[in-house]
Amino acid sequence: MSMTVSDTSRRATKSGDPPETPTPPKGRGRFDLFVIIGLLVLTGAGLAALAAATGWQDTWDAMLRLSLAQFVFLLFLSLVNYGFRGLRWHLFARTLGLGTRIGQDLRHFVGGFAMSVTPGRVGELIRMRWIRRETGWSFERTAPLVLVDRAADLGAMALILALSLGLSATAIAGAVPLVALAVAAAVVVTHPALLGGVATLAHRLVGVFPRLFARVRAASRSLETFRDPKTMGVALALGIVGWMAEGVAFWLLLVWLGADIGFWMAVAIFVFATLAGGLTGAPGGVGGAEAAMIALLTLDGVSLDVAIAATLIIRLTTFWFAIALGAMVFPMAERRSQAARHAT
Repeated sequence: MSMTVSDTSRRATKSGDPPETPTPPKGRGRFDLFVIIGLLVLTGAGLAALAAATGWQDTWDAMLRLSLAQFVFLLFLSLVNYGFRGLRWHLFARTLGLGTRIGQDLRHFVGGFAMSVTPGRVGELIRMRWIRRETGWSFERTAPLVLVDRAADLGAMALILALSLGLSATAIAGAVPLVALAVAAAVVVTHPALLGGVATLAHRLVGVFPRLFARVRAASRSLETFRDPKTMGVALALGIVGWMAEGVAFWLLLVWLGADIGFWMAVAIFVFATLAGGLTGAPGGVGGAEAAMIALLTLDGVSLDVAIAATLIIRLTTFWFAIALGAMVFPMAERRSQAARHAT
């Protein structure tokens, strides 16, 4: 007799796993929304002040140089990124043994983008709740999927940034330490012993949230599944192709706006700003990524009005486009997972 989802769920519960992925306390979602709105207002005010300093008309004229067809092509390149990274998510799900279908995995992956604006992007853990409902796998058993996916992103972006810096004509201050930090984080996250040790040390230093650190240690034990060099090699290649697509988009955008700073420099600025923005811990790097991108473009000789226009457009066609797609898929993912849970 085949094992049903409810059988799997009961077995997971007996092994000590929690019966359901933790949900945020009441009122937390409203607080996060206020934080997000506040950050967006502050970021928008900062960009508006910069645009006003150059003259609104100059910034607007720079944005109007982009045709509708070119804008659509930028969105297409973002879809290439999401598609390849979605395939990587499916690869990791299969490696973990979830038994989910590719359409199911893509629904979880894209739907999670709707929560990218939560602090530290922790809201993307909603994917774990959908998987829990549809497969019976507990949070601790599926958390390695999130960890290794984030590590693969860091590894791919670090390699792209290192290559871009090596091939570009100029350097970016702070880029080498950022590459080293991204690589170190990727290594720690993909090595069970290292991640468990870091979680133990962090718990001793912080002295709070014992359950959280215990879950990280429990999740780290499942990371051994992803140690196969072939699997990680394919995952890294998918991530590189995906992120390079957005780097190409940024370079094309600058060319179309009349500010060709060179292909590899454009890619380096895009990846550096994205990584640097993430280090701020702000939702989606909002504020930090934009500031880094504008600063680096102007330092490379791009006029302020074009730098602001390019930053606004690339963030709209990458980060905010992902959130829009996630918002469209999110309700369907929620309904499907609820139906799967009730069917058991």
